Amino acid sequence: MEILVLLAYAAILALVAPFVLPSSEYYGKLVPAGISLVSGSLIWLILTWAGFHYDEAWIWFIVMLAMPAAMIFGTRYLARTRALAEEKKLAEIRLGGKA
Repeated sequence: MEILVLLAYAAILALVAPFVLPSSEYYGKLVPAGISLVSGSLIWLILTWAGFHYDEAWIWFIVMLAMPAAMIFGTRYLARTRALAEEKKLAEIRLGGKA
């Protein structure tokens, strides 16, 4: 049941992401939601293994703050690495494959 709450929260973050994050042509519209959902699920799993219980507020607090942070930093990292890869490929094409 808790995973459904994380899924709904990731959907809300996906709706908010175009207004909060700078637009980028290096990733699609669902990538921020995917990043936040995967990171939230992993953090939930790690905290569950660490002994946090579902009825405690700390697990919810940590996951609900970590999901948007992971979405922001993950999309920035993805856009930056794809832009660098594109620049490298363009430089290689300009040099005729000699780079």
